[in-house]
Amino acid sequence: MTDPTDISSSVLDNGDGGLGARPKSRIFAIANQKGGVGKTTTVINLATALAAVEKKVLIIDLDPEGNASTGLGLGRGQRTVTSYHVLLGRASLAAATVPCMVPRLAVVPSSVDLAGAEFELMDMDHREYALRDALARAAPNFDYVLNYDYVLIDCPPSLGLLTLNALVAAAAVLVPLQCEFFALQGLTHLLKTIERVKANLNSRLQLQGVVLTMFDTRNNLSGLVATDVRGFIGDKVYETVIPRNVRVSEAPSHGKPVLLYDTQCAGSQAYIHLASEVLRREREISL
Repeated sequence: MTDPTDISSSVLDNGDGGLGARPKSRIFAIANQKGGVGKTTTVINLATALAAVEKKVLIIDLDPEGNASTGLGLGRGQRTVTSYHVLLGRASLAAATVPCMVPRLAVVPSSVDLAGAEFELMDMDHREYALRDALARAAPNFDYVLNYDYVLIDCPPSLGLLTLNALVAAAAVLVPLQCEFFALQGLTHLLKTIERVKANLNSRLQLQGVVLTMFDTRNNLSGLVATDVRGFIGDKVYETVIPRNVRVSEAPSHGKPVLLYDTQCAGSQAYIHLASEVLRREREISL
């Protein structure tokens, strides 16, 4: 297994790893209503790269499929208390949090019970605020001062109540976007949803950035989509693109982030560069 600390020099070389401590945890919703765009892969590997530069990171797996939990090697026995229990107020965030193989990275795992959570939430008052309230209860001063620098919420591939809870709880949204024909249409819909949430439920919500995934240099369509998306939202698109890479696809079957499975592959290097960009944007926000 690759030592995740070996990754740190790659990120720090860009001068962005020294972000000062924040008074609040920075909470990102990783969202896209379309499945199969590399969302969970981005959560796992961005979190691993951030942890490698000594950021304390928590992943909240809010997808009933639980792929983020599986991709970090968590077995069924480690998912007795899950995000389902936290969301419905049946367990604390601390009770649901489990460590994983990556130092400084912990996970609130998911389970299939989460699939029914939307129906149970429907009968609750302020159902859009369930996750936000759970995070607030976990913070000593009820102001999101958690014991983590970054909290990454892996959203399900929909714009239902689970994703809405993530958007209400988050400070920023990171959107993985597959380089395909309908990408811009889906992005437009998601951006409108983010603006509605910002206007009505969470005034602090911002778009942290859009990362282009599954980029194939052999396919002209990837380049055309990238040009269109950059023309649409400009510098909100990260410079880093995540290439199609077989090692990225193989890593989850081994229960590892690709950064531990094969640090030198093109996919790993891309996620290291993405983490550097995220840290740089965070530093600019703090100035």
